[in-house]
Amino acid sequence: MSEVRSSGTGPLDLVLDVGKTHSKLLVLDRAGEVLAQRERDSQVRDSGLGYSCNYSALDTQGIADWLEDGLAGLGALRRHLSSAVVSAHGAAFAAVQGEQLAWPVPDYEWDGFDPQRAPDWAQQIGDFGETFSPDLPRGLNAATQFDWLERRLPETFARGRLLPLPQYWAWWLSGVAASEISSLGCHTHLWAPDAGTYSRLAQRRGWAQRFAPMRRAWEVLGPLRPQLAQRLGLPSGLRVHVGAHDSNACLARYLRSHPRMTLVTTGTWIVVMAPGAPARRLHAELDQLCNVSVRQERVPTGRFMGGRELQGLCAGADPELANAEDLQRLLARGVMALPGFETQGGPFRERVGRVVDAAGDEVPLTALSPSERATLAALYTAQVTAWIVDNLGGTGPLIVEGPFAHNPVYTGVLAGLTPRESLLISTDPLEGTARGAWMLSHWTEPGFSAPATDGAKALGGEALSALHARWRKALESSQSATA
Repeated sequence: MSEVRSSGTGPLDLVLDVGKTHSKLLVLDRAGEVLAQRERDSQVRDSGLGYSCNYSALDTQGIADWLEDGLAGLGALRRHLSSAVVSAHGAAFAAVQGEQLAWPVPDYEWDGFDPQRAPDWAQQIGDFGETFSPDLPRGLNAATQFDWLERRLPETFARGRLLPLPQYWAWWLSGVAASEISSLGCHTHLWAPDAGTYSRLAQRRGWAQRFAPMRRAWEVLGPLRPQLAQRLGLPSGLRVHVGAHDSNACLARYLRSHPRMTLVTTGTWIVVMAPGAPARRLHAELDQLCNVSVRQERVPTGRFMGGRELQGLCAGADPELANAEDLQRLLARGVMALPGFETQGGPFRERVGRVVDAAGDEVPLTALSPSERATLAALYTAQVTAWIVDNLGGTGPLIVEGPFAHNPVYTGVLAGLTPRESLLISTDPLEGTARGAWMLSHWTEPGFSAPATDGAKALGGEALSALHARWRKALESSQSATA
């Protein structure tokens, strides 16, 4: 737990942000200042359902234990908590029965889903234009998880009421089961954005009927469970909100002040969300999709696993070593990384990544210094981001949120590659996912100011433009060669 700061006696808000890589528990005052924060690395475990059907599952029990410990450790702040809200990553759904999970929540990265798909799966999921969900690897589509569970563990899967992961934790806090649109509309094959209802697949397989009732992200589900309040010394009147999918929570904080913009949320995934962009430009094979905002708006989206690719290209180097001087040296030598370096999602997930110089010769990562590797990683992830922005047809301004907003090479290269739009960087010390979740708990209240942002300084100049042109040409050449 970080140092707990005093806040007087005003009402406080609790935010639980469950990410794929890290989870955070935060306490904020009504001015939005963080008074206490605790973090935990996310983990997975065996489902424990038997050798033949065992799958990798999210560590919900571990998070619950950590959460209880964190709440109990808030000291005097506990007495002033008045609301709680959850944001959580997508591609994760739970089932609850009575007072507990009906079965372990599958980990979407488990590699056992791919080789055991139904033979007619492509026909079952139907047309991309209905769900705007591309058919993704592993368990990145919730329907893939459901299909596997229903065929392999029919009696287990048949138990419980279904709900998305953010609402599972809201249920854990309140005891009230609900579903919410931003998680259901996040590359699941379960939702039809234009129709505003469950997909034909979800209805035909009987999954739609099993979901908890739909509620809006900012609504109050009810008070904290009495037994939880008593055990942890929390106020019995603490209000629990429905909560939202994490990237959509981040988007929500900008919807009031920037109804037309392109948002880049960064972390394990780099997600480009372009409200108002034309859905006709989307291509399923490029891992482009429509998210659904908390206001039930269709949001054309592209993404890739940028955080994982950055770490891979850093090869042990600290990403903070990225700098403008090394960028100029790499550009002068024509050194660039060609996609891709992660097979889970993204437009280039089926390509094999490599690093080359101006002559097209391979450059081993071991031949680069740690700062050069960090700089190359930032350059590469900015290039892929710019490629996605251009393909989506998003409108400006372009806003960068999350850890990559603090990487000057990433933001500088992105600004240099998107000159038609102004690039804004979030200057909020709190990441957009947690801030957006907090704002949802005050969604119906007037008077909240626009998010704090600052402009980005473009880097690279003509040398960057020339290298990026070569980069795009190499992508097109390799695509033509494999067509």
